[in-house]
Amino acid sequence: MDMTVSHQQDVQSYIESNQENFLEQLFQLLSIPSISTEESYAPEVQRCAQWLAEHLEEIGMELVEVHPTEGHPIVYAEHCECGDEAPTLLLYGHYDVQPPDPLDEWKSPPFEPDLRDGKIFARGATDDKGQFFAHIKGIEAWLKTAGELPVNVKLLLEGEEEIGSKHLAPWVEENREKLSCDAVIISDSSMYAPGLPTITYGLRGLAYMEMSVRGPSHDLHSGLYGGAVPNPINELARIINALHDDGGRVTIPGFYDDVRPLEEEERQAFAALPFSEEEYRQETGVSKLKGEEGYTTLERVWARPALDFNGIWGGYTEQGAKTVLPATAHAKFSCRLVPDQDPDDIARKAQKWVEELAGEAVEVEVRIFHGGEAVITERDAPAVRAAARALSTVWNEEVVFTRGGGTIPVVATFSRKLDAPTVLMGFGLGDDRLHSPNEKFNLENFYAGIRVSAHFWEEMADAD
Repeated sequence: MDMTVSHQQDVQSYIESNQENFLEQLFQLLSIPSISTEESYAPEVQRCAQWLAEHLEEIGMELVEVHPTEGHPIVYAEHCECGDEAPTLLLYGHYDVQPPDPLDEWKSPPFEPDLRDGKIFARGATDDKGQFFAHIKGIEAWLKTAGELPVNVKLLLEGEEEIGSKHLAPWVEENREKLSCDAVIISDSSMYAPGLPTITYGLRGLAYMEMSVRGPSHDLHSGLYGGAVPNPINELARIINALHDDGGRVTIPGFYDDVRPLEEEERQAFAALPFSEEEYRQETGVSKLKGEEGYTTLERVWARPALDFNGIWGGYTEQGAKTVLPATAHAKFSCRLVPDQDPDDIARKAQKWVEELAGEAVEVEVRIFHGGEAVITERDAPAVRAAARALSTVWNEEVVFTRGGGTIPVVATFSRKLDAPTVLMGFGLGDDRLHSPNEKFNLENFYAGIRVSAHFWEEMADAD
């Protein structure tokens, strides 16, 4: 395909004149409660997949398919008319969302998108519907103006990212030829700061578990048995406390054995970024920051492993008092991992250590749930450089390179199965409250993301 004459001006004019339509369509997508973790919402997840498939057909994608899995469906589409001489890019996104609880903290219903103060409020606004939809609109702008794309583009939209992408890896393995590409593009991350274009080149991994501590065969009266019978809540608290030392390090034997150390160049680059510990503290609402000794806040969040408890319950938790000694107590916890740590290995080590800490007075069970590997992307890859040029063009600022503290399991999957680098260019912001009430996506960033996407496809056509 001869793309020597740029269509970019027409493409950008189309984007400018269709902003209201794009926003209305995004609102339609956000209004579908595609909550993957709750079985009762499975029909809504299916409906969301179908909506996306129909929309991709409407914008002119040459092939659109909905693939069922044992869980939620995968939406696949492609427009590959450029031939082998042009690069092929795979765009990934996820259309499933987190549960909106607690509902009483939302200022507007989570699945009734609301535009306030230049921000789109809805569950999934930034994680990840708004971000991948910006790319779909960038593709549409090319197809509706030039009638073609400057590169070959494939799309993979899944419905299980929020529950560990259990069925994605087998599907990718079975469809390696269909998904073959020169690079993977993902927008499911954040800009370092407002107006500062960002490429994330590293992500932490994850190992997620749940422990249950069992004592007596049934709930007991604390007056008759307290102090003489092991209390599962007390024992759970003791185990939790023993999982960190006074310096903030995780005590699991072998936890740090495979941790890839931070390079001095990276530490210097992190230190050069505009960052205020005081603003970070105020943003989180804590009185003091705390973590592994010997590392800065950015180093702790981006490049060091961590263990945190995500939920805890047991005994009587309703209003008023009940002097009960419970039979069981439970807690969910997760380990954020860094490159070279294996999620399965860490989960097994955690399981063994918790069992040792429990002792003989109580029984403990550790159930291992989903996980994901940490990843590092080569910052000098052609697709990364093309993304940096596109981002800088739109934002008129030099791109910064960061690592992220979160986990996107599919990135490691793509690296292993497709042998393709992944470009993480986020359009969200750190205060977008993903996974929390009042999740938002700045309208300005949504429109900027569309423009970036449109530029990126052209930049990739000329990438070396």
